[in-house]
Amino acid sequence: MNRYPWWKYLILGIALLVGLLYTLPNLYGEAPAVQVSSGKATLKLDSALVPRIEQTLTAAGLKPDFVQFEGNSVKARFGSTDDQLKAKDAISKALNPDPANPSYIVALNLLSRSPHWLTSLHALPMYLGLDLRGGVHFLMQVDMKAALTKKAESFSGDIRTLLRDKNIRHAGINRDGNLVVVRFRDAATLAQARTLLDEQLPDLEWTETPDGAEIRLTGALKPTSAKAVQDAAIKQNITTLHNRVNELGVAEPVIQQQGADRVVVQLPGVQDTAKAKDIIGRTATLEVRLVNTSTEALAALSGGGPVPFGSERYLEKDGAPIIVFRQVILTGENLTDAQPGFSGDNQGEAAVHLTLDAKGARIFRDVTRENINKRMAIILFEKGKGEVVTAPVIRSEIGGGRVQISGQMSTTEAADTALLLRAGSLAAPMEIIEERTIGPTLGADNIAKGFASVGYGFAAIAVFMCGYYLLFGVFSTLALAFNLLLLISVLSMLQATLTLPGIAAIALTLGMAIDSNVLINERVREELRGGAAPQAAINTGYEKAFATILDSNITTLIAGLALLAFGSGFVRGFAVVHCLGILTSMFSSVMFSRGLVNLWYGGKKRLKSVSIGQVWRPNGAAAPALHDDDEPVAKA
Repeated sequence: MNRYPWWKYLILGIALLVGLLYTLPNLYGEAPAVQVSSGKATLKLDSALVPRIEQTLTAAGLKPDFVQFEGNSVKARFGSTDDQLKAKDAISKALNPDPANPSYIVALNLLSRSPHWLTSLHALPMYLGLDLRGGVHFLMQVDMKAALTKKAESFSGDIRTLLRDKNIRHAGINRDGNLVVVRFRDAATLAQARTLLDEQLPDLEWTETPDGAEIRLTGALKPTSAKAVQDAAIKQNITTLHNRVNELGVAEPVIQQQGADRVVVQLPGVQDTAKAKDIIGRTATLEVRLVNTSTEALAALSGGGPVPFGSERYLEKDGAPIIVFRQVILTGENLTDAQPGFSGDNQGEAAVHLTLDAKGARIFRDVTRENINKRMAIILFEKGKGEVVTAPVIRSEIGGGRVQISGQMSTTEAADTALLLRAGSLAAPMEIIEERTIGPTLGADNIAKGFASVGYGFAAIAVFMCGYYLLFGVFSTLALAFNLLLLISVLSMLQATLTLPGIAAIALTLGMAIDSNVLINERVREELRGGAAPQAAINTGYEKAFATILDSNITTLIAGLALLAFGSGFVRGFAVVHCLGILTSMFSSVMFSRGLVNLWYGGKKRLKSVSIGQVWRPNGAAAPALHDDDEPVAKA
């Protein structure tokens, strides 16, 4: 009746082993480290940088725990913060001989002290949030007025193109703040233009006003359209910031909208505020220009003459100089997508496929038609300095808004180029209005206090359960410890981010998880009060308590899922731990605790009593009498 088959004990044993294995990395703590990442969007890091950094550290008399290439960065871990600071200075001098134009970002960071054998099993510690790990916090204000101005400027170009294509003559188009003003000399032409503009540009609301001998048509964004522009601007800015921060390899950065026009950026583990500003400031601007192949330009390339008027010199990825015209054909605003792929011809070369918006498609079609067999340079600007990503030859007129760039590039280069082009530019300027630095010491203090609260809570529950339910209380406490072990291991496997609200959720989970064992224990007591034999009472107690446990946990899980779906930031962190804790408690409080009870009592055929505390009976009534074939009643 109260015996588990061997396979259930095997499941419990495997769960216990996995829980121990994946919880263990969280006990080692973190060590100071130096992280090297690309300082330019066109610079790709690889494992070849590792021996170079190792040689630099050896020459500086520093011995790191390890130097490894991981993701998009090289990380070196040290035993002390003094070695960490010395290593940062040595690596910076070696990799960035020109501090004014750094090719690499060398930043302070924190890495786990977990041994290599655990890491090889993908047993990694949980990420720690900003409040526990330390790091930097920025609150950034998006200039929404600039976003609207930028949109109005875009509309000015669209209107000019539309009127020219329909051969509608106007007396001038200009932008006045966020308004677009078009002047006409007669009412008939204005009526014709307004019909066209109402049809093609439904986001603008037009008003007519006399202006001397002319008539002025003023277009303003509709309120709904203006809000859509602002929402799109902040979303694009968040996406761009994600692209840049992810290149640094910061563990679980937080980049999210706050209010209508603000963005919160949190970089856990980054101790250097100046470097953090440098990271989030690495937003690129994309421009497309024609390459100058005139005689003067060729002479300037060979070093025999100055750069022609109206042109500029840039460098390609391989370091070769190139002369391009100053006139910008397209910008990153006109690029909606960039994906790696292969060319459509029979050669099947690696290529980058670009998708342009309507305005960009029209401009690109006209430019490519007029400049066949000429080169077109795609330039990426960072911190005011431009670098040519690629400069393909225009083979034919390209219409439809789909562009293919190919020629002597590997699939890796195609993927990298697509990533750079997708990163784009900020839709609107941003400025930092608040910054905070949380030191690792404060984070360690938060961890100590948080874990102490969980520990004291666990100890209080254990004392109560063991004192009130005796041996069954011990089983319940062991099941609670198993639940805590499983919860931490699952969070580690999912690489979740633990914050102070997450620690609060763990403490709450312990209190809720023990409630299931209280229900089971009280149900067993109730069966014993009713005169059931101990083995029957244990079996019935677990069977009948399960439905109540399931109902209560499902209702609590629904509330947790609502927090997870509609919450944000710390609320979501709390909800993740809360929901996982409910699932692990269902397994531990029922299956694991019953496994312990079955292991202890299941093999006893003539069980006379169970240690579950005082079994109270109404008015001190005696236990019901037994027949000869019944088992003895459990004693108090």
